Amino acid sequence: MKLVYPAIFTPFDEGNGFTVEVPDLPGCVTEGNNLVEAIEMGTDAASGWILGEIEDGNSFPAASMALEAPAGSFVNLLVLDMDSYAEQYGSKAVRRNITVPAWLDTYAQKNHLSLSKVVQDSLLEIAQKEK
Repeated sequence: MKLVYPAIFTPFDEGNGFTVEVPDLPGCVTEGNNLVEAIEMGTDAASGWILGEIEDGNSFPAASMALEAPAGSFVNLLVLDMDSYAEQYGSKAVRRNITVPAWLDTYAQKNHLSLSKVVQDSLLEIAQKEK
């Protein structure tokens, strides 16, 4: 899922650095030492804000269609690739039911193996091979 949010960029440090605020996401403020870093930091902060809401089971605000910047500031759009961000930084576990043959369940119990851990480790190994 890709999202686009407007952000307000306010220069500091004689115009080299920028504070970035995403007004649609309360408290989402960051900064960068130059414009490129500010865009990257803004994108990261907004993506983290949205991911936190998703992982907590909450909805998140829609992006404003129009945003006015105060004097001396400007508006720029941040493009959030939530699938990529969640893959890299997401930490919330989800519950899944699985079915295994009875003899494998017995084996796991006798050897004190967590089926959840075995599945996680196996999926992680497969995912790392694909990269």
